[in-house]
Amino acid sequence: MISATALGRAEGKPAQYRRFTPASIATNLVLGAFGVVFASPMLWLVLASFDQHAGWQVKVPELTLGNYRTVISYNYLDPIWNSLYLSLVATAVTTAVSIITGYVLSTRHIPLKRTIMLSVLLLTGIPVTVLIVPIYELFVQLNWLNSIPAVGLLMAASSLPFGIWLMKNYIDAVPVEILEAAAVDGVGTRRTVLGVILPATYSGVLVTVMVTFINAWGAFLVPLILISNPGSEPGSIALYQFLSAFVTPRIGPLAAYSLIFSLPVVVLYLFVARRLAGGFAFGGGVKG
Repeated sequence: MISATALGRAEGKPAQYRRFTPASIATNLVLGAFGVVFASPMLWLVLASFDQHAGWQVKVPELTLGNYRTVISYNYLDPIWNSLYLSLVATAVTTAVSIITGYVLSTRHIPLKRTIMLSVLLLTGIPVTVLIVPIYELFVQLNWLNSIPAVGLLMAASSLPFGIWLMKNYIDAVPVEILEAAAVDGVGTRRTVLGVILPATYSGVLVTVMVTFINAWGAFLVPLILISNPGSEPGSIALYQFLSAFVTPRIGPLAAYSLIFSLPVVVLYLFVARRLAGGFAFGGGVKG
């Protein structure tokens, strides 16, 4: 027996599908329930930041901007600038070193390359907090305590294994013909990296930037141990101190500060997401 869908296709008519089935309704209900669970904390955060009498429950706010005025008046925006400085240092160093190292590992003959790559892969699974005691001793010996650039370099080092592994695999996907054509034209290494590798691995660079920035932006334990100067503390430490500075947490200002602190990460994510098109393509780059 020929179904209505098959008959419609045979006659050249648009296929008609059943929109609602018990299985699809149940699936949508389950997904909707999970969506509500995950969206509830963010909804509470937004509402509490504008609520004059914010509490731990989600409710219609008594609209006010006083919570944001409190955050600004207490100079809690300075730690956010410290976080931005730390994250930019970590991101710049990690991205640059990852591109150069990935290019060398991908295009040059290096002894024990497989062993090196396996070591890099192993290092991606080791958190920096495991080494915090020797790192602290090293910072003491070098007089690097309370130094934002030094902590930024440390965060860069913790993100380097992932960045190198990612960029190496992206560069491996660049057609050899493109690199050979650049070499025939007498293009040097610097121009090859800037003019060929970077445009071809644009997606990988963006992912490296985003992951490194978010990793440094949300770092808590490392800055907490290595930075004790109040003027140099990043936003993550200020957020913790804002929560513990009062006997009863001030929910409204805390929510307002949390939103302000998360804003750079949201902006970066939206910027990167709009420019990622599911990877990269070399259509037209190599002619047969």
